[in-house]
Amino acid sequence: MRALFDLPAAYRLTDAEQAEPVPPVEAVLCDFSNTLFRMIGTDEWLRRVAADTGRALDDPGAVLAALDDTAAEPEVAAAQEGRDLDADAHRRAMLTWFARVPFLAGIEDAAHARVVAEDSWVPYADTGPFLRALAEHGVPVGVVSDIGWDIRGHARAAGLADLVGTWVLSCEEGAEKPDPALFATACARLGVAPRRTLMVGDNPRRDGGAAAAGLRAFVLPSEQRDGDRGLAAVLPLIRS
Repeated sequence: MRALFDLPAAYRLTDAEQAEPVPPVEAVLCDFSNTLFRMIGTDEWLRRVAADTGRALDDPGAVLAALDDTAAEPEVAAAQEGRDLDADAHRRAMLTWFARVPFLAGIEDAAHARVVAEDSWVPYADTGPFLRALAEHGVPVGVVSDIGWDIRGHARAAGLADLVGTWVLSCEEGAEKPDPALFATACARLGVAPRRTLMVGDNPRRDGGAAAAGLRAFVLPSEQRDGDRGLAAVLPLIRS
């Protein structure tokens, strides 16, 4: 019998699953941005854009303030809607924003190229050890990310691409988290049941939405960090 106040879910237990104990976690899905990798600091990004274009960066603080201010402009904000659904939408969103910033106006393409450059995204200090520990225990890993470009190159540049078994990216799937289909797709590609899979991310609504697809979820604090991300706390949950 269904509960009176059932939460919406894309995964319904069979009678056999209801009768069984909750299964152990045997696979892990991870968010990318602010979970496994982070973008270089905005000040460093600006220095690289300046070096690429020969444009003098006299007042980085003013440029950062202009980025913050223009992000709230109606046309800029509207351009960000759905920007991660395909690469062209992401590029248009960024160019619309950068065109409003005096330092970036006229060099929007170069600024965007630096956003997606392989060396503009770096793994957290504990990302490599975390992924290698999962590999050593035979735990398959997938990445499920709302992102507007192919991020596999960042993983290759960091020497970590071989540790990820599948990539489910919003720009390739045409859908964004918390759409249950994204989590289900990742599980199917890894050959694991959703109920035996853990989603690790930093957004309660988007990454926590994996629960509606039958997964468990581990949500990291949504904070900006440069060192360890705290991924070691996930390891005791595996096969337990």
